Amino acid sequence: MPEKKLTFRGRRPGANAFSLVPEGKVPCIFLVSPANTGAKRGKMLCRESAEFDLAVRFREEGAPLGEVYSFISGLYFRGKLSYSLAFANPPRNVPGVLVMTTSRGLLTPDTRLNREDLLAMSAVPIDADEPRYREPLRRDAQALEAQLTPGCRVILLGSVATTKYVAPLLEIFGSRLLFPIEFVGRGDMSRGGLLLRRVQERQELDYVPVASTNLRGARPPKLTR
Repeated sequence: MPEKKLTFRGRRPGANAFSLVPEGKVPCIFLVSPANTGAKRGKMLCRESAEFDLAVRFREEGAPLGEVYSFISGLYFRGKLSYSLAFANPPRNVPGVLVMTTSRGLLTPDTRLNREDLLAMSAVPIDADEPRYREPLRRDAQALEAQLTPGCRVILLGSVATTKYVAPLLEIFGSRLLFPIEFVGRGDMSRGGLLLRRVQERQELDYVPVASTNLRGARPPKLTR
C-alpha cells in the first residue's frame, strides 16, 4: 500500500492575495515558532469573564490559531505570520505556513482553537525532552518531509539559540532547515519589527543552514524608525 500522506487542515497559506513571491522562485515553506500560551495574555483570553471581541468569539465559537497567537505574542508573532504568508512558495498541495504548537504538532494558521484547546496546550512545556511536545512535532515533520520536493527549503522563524525547536527539526530536515541570519543577536521585538518592515519593503531576508551556522552573535544595531 502507498504511504499515507498527512493532511494539514485548512487552506493553503502562501498562495493568497498577500503573497509577494516572484515567479520562478525556489520552493520554500515556513515553520513558525509558537506563542507562549501560558503567559499573561493567554490567561486573559481564557478568562470566562473576558468581554473583548476576540475573547467572546474564542469562547463561543473558537478563533483561528494565527489570530489567537498574534494576540498572545503581539508584535513578534504578527511579524512571523505576516512575513511567512507573504513569502511562502510551497510545492503543490503542501501548506506554505505551519505553526508549531506545544502538544498538537504542526497546524495551519487558520486552524480553529477554542478555550479548551488553549488550556490543554498551556499544560505542556516546550522542551525537546518532553514527549508530549516532541512526538507530535516529529510525527508531523516527518509527514511533511515526505511530501516536499527535493529542492524545497524549510525556513524556521523562531529562536535557533536553544534546542527546543532546532533539535527535533534538524533530525527530520537536516541541511534543508534554514533560518534568517538577521535573527542572530536580535530579541523577539526586534525580530518582529524587522519581519514586518521586510514585508512592507517587499524584500526577503537572507537564509542560512541551521546545522552549519554560528547561532549566536553580537546584537545588531537597532532598527531605524
